[in-house]
Amino acid sequence: MKEVSPSRRSFLTRTSYLGAFYAAGGLLPLPALTEPLAGDSRIAPTPLADRGFASIRQIGRGLYATISDRSKGLETRSNGGFLVGRDAALMIEGFQTPTGAKFQMDTLRAVTQVPLRALDTHFHFDHTLGNTYYGANGVPVWAHARAVSRMVERYTTMQAEDEAAFLAPFEKRAREARSEDVREHAQSDIKGLKGMFEPVSEHVLGLPNHPIDPARMPLTVDLGSLEAVIETYPGHSATDLIVRVSDQNVIYAGDLLVMGQFPVNIDGTPTPWRDTLEKFAAFDKDTLFVPGHGQICGMEGVAVNRDVFDDIAGQAEKMYKAGVPVEEAAERYVVPEQFKNFLRFSWGFTIGRTIEQFYAEWQGKPGNPLSY
Repeated sequence: MKEVSPSRRSFLTRTSYLGAFYAAGGLLPLPALTEPLAGDSRIAPTPLADRGFASIRQIGRGLYATISDRSKGLETRSNGGFLVGRDAALMIEGFQTPTGAKFQMDTLRAVTQVPLRALDTHFHFDHTLGNTYYGANGVPVWAHARAVSRMVERYTTMQAEDEAAFLAPFEKRAREARSEDVREHAQSDIKGLKGMFEPVSEHVLGLPNHPIDPARMPLTVDLGSLEAVIETYPGHSATDLIVRVSDQNVIYAGDLLVMGQFPVNIDGTPTPWRDTLEKFAAFDKDTLFVPGHGQICGMEGVAVNRDVFDDIAGQAEKMYKAGVPVEEAAERYVVPEQFKNFLRFSWGFTIGRTIEQFYAEWQGKPGNPLSY
């Protein structure tokens, strides 16, 4: 396994509590940015707007970040933001609810009255269920060309299901668990799936209406006095987009980058994802990232995400070479001390699935399909 440097270790120590309120069931507030960025002149010291569940602050010339605090509500749940040029503005993310999308749009409208468009960084529910608010207000929603089909495939099917029937296989696994660890992992999967099933079942899907062909990317969007470039990278969902403002070294990364939590790999591909993070690490050293979840960060955030994947890969490879079956390996991973308090959407869809996919790669097989 990869050794974590002292500087990374001290950073992890300072930020590890970000997931602790989920692991322990408490409710701790979430700072908007990591400690290394406290003196960054691009970042406004106080928010432009704050609703508890999310705050919005300026992070550059015409650039704003919407940072969610899930300890205070799930109206937004994910991070986002908006870019304001002379002639147009671009909102990033539809969030988990129309209430979250409304908060972002209302705040933008307090800054400018220029024409708007919105962009979903990928198809997942916590970035798209609020699209209906944009649609009701005549705002076009852009997304990767595959996002609509993935939303329909995943979420219309889910909306047609009964929650008890949907969760039954996972509850059976928890009841029949052969150890307390396996039971806890299964219960975390149930909690995570309920956290997805319930908002999806409660909302109308707002499908993006401006698909972006990946062959057209990178795509430059001229907002007037501000240019943004939309790029696509593999890793989290096969529909992942980032928004880069090169002249200010700011990137809205979606869930390709997260802070204070294990990367969610429900639809991911870990080896390409690690390659994407390696590319992020080669960006300008002063690059500012708005991650899909957690605090605004710099290159230290990329380093932490790489360390998480390196540790999972390192432990999985040792078990693979020792002949440990994949089902057992997915349960036997030991969370290192520096990641103990990181949020996990669920064990199975962060750690377990990542190990399964590494095993499949090493065996020369395609990744296992999801069981729902």
